[in-house]
Amino acid sequence: MNILTGETGAGKSILLGSVTLALGGKYNAQMLRNGGAKSGLVELTFHIKEEKILKKLEALDIYPEDGYLTLSRRLLEGRSVSKINGETVNMSVLKDVASLLIDIHGQHDNQTLLHRKNHLTLLDLYGKEQTDPLKEKMASCYQEWKAVCKKVEQSSLDEESRRRELSLAEFEVNEIEEAALKEGEDELLEEQYRKMTDSRKLTEGVAEAYQYTAEDERGNASDYLSRAIRSLQEAASFDEKGSQLYDQIVEIDSLLNDFNRDLAEYAKSFEYSEEEFSEVESRLNEVNHLKAKYGNTISDILAYCEEKRQRLSELEDYDSFMQELLEKQEKAEKQMEKAAMELHEVREQNAVKFAEEIVHQMSELNFLDARFEIRLTEAKSYSAQGKDDAEFYLSVNPGEPVRPLGGDVASGGELSRIMLAIKTVLADEEDTPTLIFDEIDSGISGITAGRVGERLQLIGKSRQVICITHLSQIAAAADVHFCIHKEAEDNSVRTQIERLDQEDSVAELARLLGGANVTDGIIDSAREMKELAKREK
Repeated sequence: MNILTGETGAGKSILLGSVTLALGGKYNAQMLRNGGAKSGLVELTFHIKEEKILKKLEALDIYPEDGYLTLSRRLLEGRSVSKINGETVNMSVLKDVASLLIDIHGQHDNQTLLHRKNHLTLLDLYGKEQTDPLKEKMASCYQEWKAVCKKVEQSSLDEESRRRELSLAEFEVNEIEEAALKEGEDELLEEQYRKMTDSRKLTEGVAEAYQYTAEDERGNASDYLSRAIRSLQEAASFDEKGSQLYDQIVEIDSLLNDFNRDLAEYAKSFEYSEEEFSEVESRLNEVNHLKAKYGNTISDILAYCEEKRQRLSELEDYDSFMQELLEKQEKAEKQMEKAAMELHEVREQNAVKFAEEIVHQMSELNFLDARFEIRLTEAKSYSAQGKDDAEFYLSVNPGEPVRPLGGDVASGGELSRIMLAIKTVLADEEDTPTLIFDEIDSGISGITAGRVGERLQLIGKSRQVICITHLSQIAAAADVHFCIHKEAEDNSVRTQIERLDQEDSVAELARLLGGANVTDGIIDSAREMKELAKREK
């Protein structure tokens, strides 16, 4: 449990604002210090040990380095750049990651208690070991029912519409089947067509090369080589060097003859008749026409054809098909109703237990005669969450009936304590490893403040708690105590934060107790508060 204290205006709100910025909060250029600052930087580093959190991060393609994850945000004029472990990410990813790692509760955040839509979520979180499997089953049944309902809606036709769709499906299936398409055929046709259209230019070049090497009447490479061979015959018998040169030119002549034969064969591969060209062009046009109507690839066209064959089968025996579909719908609806009822029964049981535990925690927070109820009502329609609506009801004064929490039934300070009571009950259920409480001490003092400190301490056993407070009773419960203060530096002011040792923490508690007039008696009281809080732990 980490407590942060300091004078009013020392910068506690700047600290919380920085955390909010790092997590993707709103930013504007006016946040940068006046006097030439071109950028700002805020970083949060998390040490992650929980296997559940690591798996959820992995699902987001985020991997801590040696268990550490650093969220940083560079603030520039008019824009910002967010990174996770040095890699740039967009704002939605940053917020998704932040939601897994940290939960901030200020006075305004307690307003979530006033929204009825959040009450069912909190109830399900309380009993998640029981409700999560049932909710998965419910979601599966709901999706299956919705799919069948959609199929029924799409398939419901009058006789005229059935005949019209039947006729169209028959035409489309026949058109595709008559084309006798083959996988990969389009790629071969396109290659062949390209080769045919380019063949004229290629043929001219190949023919010209053959002319220079074998056919030109005015002289070609083959004729000139033959003449050169005859001219070197006498040198071949004169000495060894002449013999070597003669052998080389004979070999060149042989290679040229082989080349000419291969070139002639290559030239024949570009000889297409007008009929062949027309056939390829016509087939390619047919395939492209079907692509334009039924899919971008031959695979898509064939899949569409299979879908239409299935639809033909349904339309040809339409009455039997609809009867079977309606039976499926009825069966899916009954399964969904059963799943919703199972979920409802578990929620009813958990609602009683959850409310009892919240009342107990509220009594620990000095709600003397509070009553708290969770009422389940039937929603207007089914959803993946079942068919339940939940609403919290509260009475904080003796003799008053319980009323919906969304009404004017609790003050801001009372809402803060109710939220703390709920968080205490859910301390072992929530996965979020860090909780920040900002001014949860609003509107409380004395014994109630001490009780709030105890509840925060309890949550701190399983979570990292960071709490900003003005009350000594809460600050005394700190495992770690930080003090925030301002220091003048040249023409500017800096907010500093330091970790306090035992004696400094006592001095800070004394300041909270006595203000400007800190006496020895107040210091003794502060030291006693620390000792009492330590014994409570």
